[in-house]
Amino acid sequence: MGLLSLFAFGGAYYYTNSFIIGGIAFAAVMGAALWIAIAQSSKREEKLRKSGIREIDKMDGLQFEQYLGLLFRSQGFKAEVTRASGDFGADLILQKNGTKTVVQAKRYSKNVGIEAIQQVVGAMKHYDALGSWVVTNRDFTDAAYKLAASNGVKLINREALIEMIIQMNPSAKPDPKKVISQFPTEKRLCEKCGSQMVLRKGTKGEFYGCSSYPKCRNTKAV
Repeated sequence: MGLLSLFAFGGAYYYTNSFIIGGIAFAAVMGAALWIAIAQSSKREEKLRKSGIREIDKMDGLQFEQYLGLLFRSQGFKAEVTRASGDFGADLILQKNGTKTVVQAKRYSKNVGIEAIQQVVGAMKHYDALGSWVVTNRDFTDAAYKLAASNGVKLINREALIEMIIQMNPSAKPDPKKVISQFPTEKRLCEKCGSQMVLRKGTKGEFYGCSSYPKCRNTKAV
């Protein structure tokens, strides 16, 4: 917009030979650009608010799975959230119109890599599904996009998830805050020893680890 403003100033000065009119033209273009930027920012902020994506970012992995289960059910799917362990690569199983789809849910703080694609591809055969999706509140790496394309995996990234949510009837979409309160993290117990599972950070990112470590070394992916 700076270059356009200079053109406006130059054009006005060329035709009027007046610095004042040139300055007015310059200010008018800059003012219009600023108004457009503010309007776009306001529209974007409203979009984020309506989607509840900031609350979704605060979820842990299992809360995100439960949220997606509610989200897909409100879209007419029969949605089953699989067990916290032994899910064979599928966090959710969707069924609609006789078609079964396996879903990997990744509530991440970074882009999702190829491991999620590999897991959901393996889950397709195990659950005898026809479709496979990976849904995240972030984005995917270039390698993940390539692997998904070659295996027919549908990727739903942050922007696609936001669009999906805001296009729904407001009365039908689940409330992220209610999901967080309904499935509090502190009530999550280790399925091996019964101790509390806590969120930890490792070299490969976040994961849930048993609070009884090193006595119990059970872990669960976020």
